[in-house]
Amino acid sequence: MKKYIKNFSLNSINRFGNIVLFIFAMIFTLLVIYQEYRNFEVESAELRKSYFEAQKLKAKDETLRVLDYLYYFTDSMKDQMSEEKLKESIIRSIEKLFDRKNGSSYIFIYTTEGINVSDPNKPYNRGKNMMGFQDLNGKYVIKELIEKAKNGGGYVEYLWDNPLSRKPSAKISYAVVFKKWNWMIGTGIYLDEIEQIIKENKQRYEDKLFIYILEILTLSFILFFIATFVIRFINNMIKNEMVTLRNFFQKAVTENIIIDKEEIRIGEFQVLVDYVNEMVRAIHQRNDELKELNLSLEEKVLSKTAKLQKQMQYNEQLVISQDRFIKRSIHEINTPLAVIMTHIDIYKMKYGDNKYLSKIEAASKMISTIYDDLSYIVKKDRLVYEKEWIDIKEYLLSRIEFFEEIAEGNAHKIVPKLEECGKLWINDLELQRIIDNNLSNAIKYAKRDTDITVELDREEESVVMRFITYSKKIADTQKIFEAFHREDDMKQGFGLGLEIVGEICQKENIEIEVESNEKLTIFSYRFKKGKTDESTVA
Repeated sequence: MKKYIKNFSLNSINRFGNIVLFIFAMIFTLLVIYQEYRNFEVESAELRKSYFEAQKLKAKDETLRVLDYLYYFTDSMKDQMSEEKLKESIIRSIEKLFDRKNGSSYIFIYTTEGINVSDPNKPYNRGKNMMGFQDLNGKYVIKELIEKAKNGGGYVEYLWDNPLSRKPSAKISYAVVFKKWNWMIGTGIYLDEIEQIIKENKQRYEDKLFIYILEILTLSFILFFIATFVIRFINNMIKNEMVTLRNFFQKAVTENIIIDKEEIRIGEFQVLVDYVNEMVRAIHQRNDELKELNLSLEEKVLSKTAKLQKQMQYNEQLVISQDRFIKRSIHEINTPLAVIMTHIDIYKMKYGDNKYLSKIEAASKMISTIYDDLSYIVKKDRLVYEKEWIDIKEYLLSRIEFFEEIAEGNAHKIVPKLEECGKLWINDLELQRIIDNNLSNAIKYAKRDTDITVELDREEESVVMRFITYSKKIADTQKIFEAFHREDDMKQGFGLGLEIVGEICQKENIEIEVESNEKLTIFSYRFKKGKTDESTVA
């Protein structure tokens, strides 16, 4: 969100404001439409309910009027005609008096046994027993009307053929009993008349709502265009002020000028003018001071540069002298060391093993290992170490054999657990430095009278070489590969061995993993396979 706000321009703000105004206008219009439609639904429900109750009451009133008419007519005419003629006369009178022209409302008469006496909607049923008649919903219509009538009168809702639509429609009727002749008298209303009235009202309301929506939309668009014009006018004012300030800052970069307050019309920007002018004066004053300071600094820099060049020349000569000294020292060590090793071998061949001589031989071998490390350090940046195919298992056994006497002299035994792993494409001296430094450190730091295990495993994508010792926990497994670092200051050595190992592994893409706890320490070296890898497994 912040990213988009940072990229806003006045034009984009103008567009954004217009969009927001348009959205609010649409939301307002939709809310008005929704509210009006909701009001219509409520009014429709109220109209349906009130009309339904009014029609029910009307049906009841008409039924009771017919009942009063029957009692009056039978009492007044009982002595003037027979009962049969009286019934026929009453039925004709009721059908004439209460029949509507559209046929939707009429009086129906049944005996309490269910025989049809009069039904203008279905004259063909006259004289039939309709007690077992069921509507489409399975309701026994005549039977329920008779039961309601016998209980003092009541309403029954059912499906009945509408004479207008000639289809079964929902109808509700009120029925009572004329006890003198055991007649059930009733009339009802078709409920689809209510829906027709609701539909007519809804159409009138929709026409009214459409006009209302047009008025709302027209007003919204008028307000929208007025607001758009006002926003554009304000944005143009702000844009002009910003252009004035921009032009001022462009000139102020090279010229010592100030902005005229009369050019700014917006009050908030006028407040900034004083600060801007003060800032520009301060910047140009500082620039003048810096120019003077730079002149004096240039002289000092030239003087210091001359001294540094002399010091660098001296340091280079010193490094060359130190390098020459180390080379000569290494060369001087190699000659007597070779003499010592040769005479030890001659003595052992002539007089056999001697425990004191074995200690001297072990110490000489340690010196030889240190010599090889120093020699590698001196030569590594000057020589190209050519690679060759080396049988890793055979080579590892030869180095273990070299260190066996050193291990025995320190009360250790080297235990090899080596699998056949083929050949590695690697330089002989670099592989020796990895193995020798690990064996030397294992002998140096392993607890007395414990075995040193050397493992060689071939995995799917690599060859893994491990050196396992029972020794103290290494506090920092990463720092041990730094120059001159030693975990135990009481042990002898320069701390350069593992630095050499780390450099070789990094160069040859050999993975190093060190695990150390209170009991065991494991150094693992993983040589990757691959046809083009320099450390390829044959």
